[in-house]
Formats: sequence, structure tokens, C-alpha cells
Amino acid sequence: MRDDKISEYLERLADRVPAPGGGAAAALHVAQAAALLGMVARYTSGDRYAEHASSIAQLIALTDELRVLALRLAEDDAAACAVVTEARRLPGDTEAARATRSVAIAGALIGAAKPPAEVIVVAAACIQLAEKLLPIGNPDVVTDIAAAAEAARAAAATARVNIETNLAGIKDPQAHADLTARAARVDDITTRADGVTAAVRERFKR
Repeated sequence: MRDDKISEYLERLADRVPAPGGGAAAALHVAQAAALLGMVARYTSGDRYAEHASSIAQLIALTDELRVLALRLAEDDAAACAVVTEARRLPGDTEAARATRSVAIAGALIGAAKPPAEVIVVAAACIQLAEKLLPIGNPDVVTDIAAAAEAARAAAATARVNIETNLAGIKDPQAHADLTARAARVDDITTRADGVTAAVRERFKR
């Protein structure tokens, strides 16, 4: 996916194929969030921002890492969806075959829930960085911090839906509990994204 043109990716997203789908889209949402924060950080440089140079350098490094990670998660999600599709195509004509198919599907669903669970982690990290950047970021591009927060929110909300879709078929109690806990983080991400966007909007009311 990292080598696709945007138009090619969107054509595949619109096609009648199992992947890429919502999971990959969520990962790309959060990749854009990280990229936007990196852009704002890079605009927050020079003598005017000298006192924040160390913090900005750390922000740039972190956002670059998160952007690369998010892109990998988009690819991981597409691959995991393919595994689920293959598991569901296994034969079920005998009791033994049905049992094998059931085990394969359950394992594939755990695998399919892992990329969106990681997307939520990356989204939370982006929100945290947005909160750090907001007070010191170049005011000329402060709206892009809000854009990043909204992209991270969209990523997290979509990832939660994808996790919850898979939970019904996941029988392993530890995996089920872990994924449920990951999904529960989205409410906090949403609240904090609201706060970032509200703070940006408030600046333009002064």
C-alpha cells in the first residue's frame, strides 16, 4: 500500500474485494494525523521558537515514527482480513472439517482485531502530541492541529467498530478481555480530541 497512488488505493477501496477496507482506512486516518502534526512541528522552528526547539525536535521524531507505524498497520490490516477470508472458505462438510474451520476462523479474527487495536494506541499518541503542540505551535498552522485531532478521532472510532465486529467470534477469554480494554480507550480519545478542536476554534473567536 505504501507504493500506491492515492487514486489506485481509492479504486481498490471502492472495489468488491475484502481488503483494503475500513481497517486500512482507519490506519491511514491516523497516519494523516501524525503527518499533520509533523508538518505543524516543522513550521514551529527558527529563532521565534528557540525556547521550544528541544520539544519540537522530539515531536518531529515521534510523529515521523507514528506515521510509518500507521502505514504498516494499514498493510497489516489488509493482510489480516485476507486471512479471515481464507479461513471462512475452508470446507465444512464434515464434523472434523467444521471444527478445524471454526478454530481457524477464531484465530484469524484475533489476528484481524490486532491492527485496529494498535491503531487506537497510535491515535491516543497523536492526541497526546496534539495537546503538547497546541500551546507552542506556529499559530499560522494551528488549524492543522485540529485537523490532526479529528483524523485521530476518526481512526480510533473506526478501529473500535472493527474490534467489536470481531469480538463476537473470539472465544479466547484473555484475547477478548484485552481487545475490549483497548476499544474502551476510544471514549477518552474522543473527549480529548474534542478539547483540542474546541481550543483551536476558540482562538478564532477572540
